[in-house]
Parts: sequence; structure tokens; C-alpha cells
Amino acid sequence: MVSDVHGNTKDLARAGEGADALVCLGDLVLFLDYADHSRGIFPDLFGKENADHLVDLRTARRFNEAREFGARLWAGVDRAPAIEGAVRKQYAEMFAAFPTPTYATYGNVDMPTLWPEYAGPGTTVLDGDRAEIGGRVFGFVGGGLRTPMRTPYEISDEEYAAKIEAVGEVDVLCTHIPPDVPELVYDTVARRFERGSRALLAAIHKTRPRYALFGHVHQPLTRRMRIGATECVNVGHFASSGRPWALEW
Repeated sequence: MVSDVHGNTKDLARAGEGADALVCLGDLVLFLDYADHSRGIFPDLFGKENADHLVDLRTARRFNEAREFGARLWAGVDRAPAIEGAVRKQYAEMFAAFPTPTYATYGNVDMPTLWPEYAGPGTTVLDGDRAEIGGRVFGFVGGGLRTPMRTPYEISDEEYAAKIEAVGEVDVLCTHIPPDVPELVYDTVARRFERGSRALLAAIHKTRPRYALFGHVHQPLTRRMRIGATECVNVGHFASSGRPWALEW
């Protein structure tokens, strides 16, 4: 089980060793590495100093200034093809590293429209869908909720709730973002609350899956907690750890 891969192709190629399947909870794309500002699409285009400044603005929650700063940089660049070309390069490498079988859903920085071109026959992409893996029923909901960051795959609370409803009762509920619980959504390094889902939290209370697994928050205040009958686990920031989280039964 991996999430927030953010370009870590080297470790991704080994992540499924010894497992019946690899489950990926999204965020394959590396746009900007907050731990190393020299890595990602943004510094490749505009340099590390500009990446440093953008991170400083975002960390200070000066989102309007961050958008204005980014807009000035992008003014001389044909943005859409530049980003798509860089994302395509990353996707080609990462989807090639997925073992068979892999079950994957999107993160908030992913571009779902491109996935069908790169997902091979051994990779099953699910979003608002269920799959049986090892005799257990898994439900998958990808993407994130809308934020001032305006990442590529952010959707409305209503659309997200509809996908949670469509999944229904499952043994293992797999999402990119966590349920809306303060301990699970607060990032101790970025020093901010990320957006969690109230609909996901309600579904956990109502349907009582055995596990609720997610990523998105890279350095959470709490990585694991129990909500009623459900074990809630942030499976980790794979880009930095390079280690998958194993689900065993």
C-alpha cells in the first residue's frame, strides 16, 4: 500500500515485492517537493530560488500572493502543454514501475484524463468503485476537495460524497484524503490543516469498514487512530520514505 509517490519511481518498482497486490492511493505527480525545492516540475521550469519563494508564501498561507507570483512566472510560458508534457514523462516512468496486479486511485495532484494512456493491463484504476482483493472487498475514492491551492483534481464536497455513497459497505475503504478529524488532517511540517472529508467520516461511522486507508497529509499529527470499529491509517508519504505499508489478514 502506497500513497503520495510524487515521482519516487525507484522505490515504487520494489514496493509490491512479496505482496499479493499493490494498492496505490494517488499523487504520482511531483510538481514541487516541499522537502527539496530543487525537485519537481516547477523548479525544472523556473529554478530553485523561485520554488523557495513559492513554498514560503504557501507555508505562510499567503495564497493570493502565491498565485500572483506564479502567474508572473507563467506569463512567458505556454502553461498547459508545458505541464502536460512534464506529467506525461513522469507517468510513463511510474506506470511502467507498477507490478501486476496494481489497484490505483487518483490523488489531488494527478491528472485523471491521462491515466488510461499509461495504465497497462495489470493496473486497475478505480474511483467510486469496488474491487475484491484477497477475498476482501475494497472501495476506492480518489481526488481531493477544493482548496486555495487549486490542485488539478479537486472536486466539490457533493461530488466527493456521491462517490463515497456509491462505494457503500466495504471491508477496506481506500481514499486519497483522510476523514475530517483534526489529528489526521494536520500537517506538522507545513503547519496547516489539510482538507479531510466529512462524508468519509460519516461513512466510517455508518458502514464500519475494518480499515480506512489514506494518504495526502505528509507529516500528520497522528498516523493511526481508531474510529469505532474502524482502524484509520495514513499509509505514509512514500516519496520520502520509500516504504510501503503492508495490510495483512
